[in-house]
Amino acid sequence: MINENFLKLSNNYLFSDIARKVRAYKEQNPDMRVISLGIGDVTQPLPQACIKAMHDAVDEMASAATFRGYGPEQGYEFLRQAIVDNDLRPRGIGIEADEIFISDGAKSDCGNICDILGLDCTLGLTDPVYPVYVDSNVMCGRAGTMTDKGWSRITYFPVSRENGFVPQRPDKHIDIIYLCYPNNPTGTVITTQQLAEWVEYARREGSIILYDAAYEAYIRHEEIPHSIYEIDGAQEVAIEFHSYSKTAGFTGVRCGYTIVPKALCFTASDGKTSVSLHSLWNRRQCTKFNGTSYITQRAAEAIYTAEGKEQVRNTIDYYMDNAAYMHAHLSALGYEVYGGTDAPYIWLRTPHGIGSWGFFERLLHELSLVTTPGVGFGPSGEGYVRLTAFGNHEDCREAMERFARL
Repeated sequence: MINENFLKLSNNYLFSDIARKVRAYKEQNPDMRVISLGIGDVTQPLPQACIKAMHDAVDEMASAATFRGYGPEQGYEFLRQAIVDNDLRPRGIGIEADEIFISDGAKSDCGNICDILGLDCTLGLTDPVYPVYVDSNVMCGRAGTMTDKGWSRITYFPVSRENGFVPQRPDKHIDIIYLCYPNNPTGTVITTQQLAEWVEYARREGSIILYDAAYEAYIRHEEIPHSIYEIDGAQEVAIEFHSYSKTAGFTGVRCGYTIVPKALCFTASDGKTSVSLHSLWNRRQCTKFNGTSYITQRAAEAIYTAEGKEQVRNTIDYYMDNAAYMHAHLSALGYEVYGGTDAPYIWLRTPHGIGSWGFFERLLHELSLVTTPGVGFGPSGEGYVRLTAFGNHEDCREAMERFARL
């Protein structure tokens, strides 16, 4: 027998559908230069500090005296401590190195975390949402069945211009809550007070918040929290995911980290036994994960050197210059534009009531531009498209010139 929960998944995957449509367009229009503002892969090279660290690590692997075999499943101490000293302590966050688990990226752990949570748990998600949160729970059987209102065991929190893209707390109990800020796909952010209200809800209800902070390095406004652990009490109710993919160009290198505080404990089904999720996650990783490579972790450590910090900041500035240019240009053309100020994503409302896929088709066939239809992220994404700022300056500016011709 097979895990039939996989059969519940749609055969169509958003980015596969986009790739198929773009491929067909290119075959029919071989002379047109297509510019992609769609899939959020980066275009700038790795920081030179990371490249040097990787070369040095490769040289170590070439000598018996410095060769490294299996590493710790939790990650090497040198990287975990660098995270504490640079990402956490400066923000007053009291997380220790042994509460940090190095991974091959936030996407993996956002899905893998399902392993340590009960299948009877109820779910709460924003709509629109990063599809991995939904699909990984469908795969393990926690999402229920698909209905005309969505998955039966998922509560959706619609976010739109009407509510300022801030999800409203539910008036019922929910076990597992996914939050992502700065948000993918909308590019919007949440204030400290708004996040504190979610922490208060989780503490009151005995819920857990799975907080995806993959884009925190793009935050420009000081009042916006970079981590849920900036909120008092969050260590008792939250797991946080981080990624080096978009901050340092590690999309092809693969590295990130997940924080599982030791204070995060829940009661077992007997109603008496207190269980540490830190211990469960550690046990899960020791069994199913062989650890991120030594060479990759040395590259990640280099991000925190003086040279690495400057180089990463320059790369982020490059992408955010694109975002600012796109935001200003599209606004001047009369479009409703959201995001792009603390995140590398632009959430553009389609004009004249055109649907997400309809506007995607117009941009592709009339301007040779690739975007991502908002409805692919959930029903509340209908009437929007997502644009990314990860291209180079020249393509970004040409894309905006093409928009002016629409």
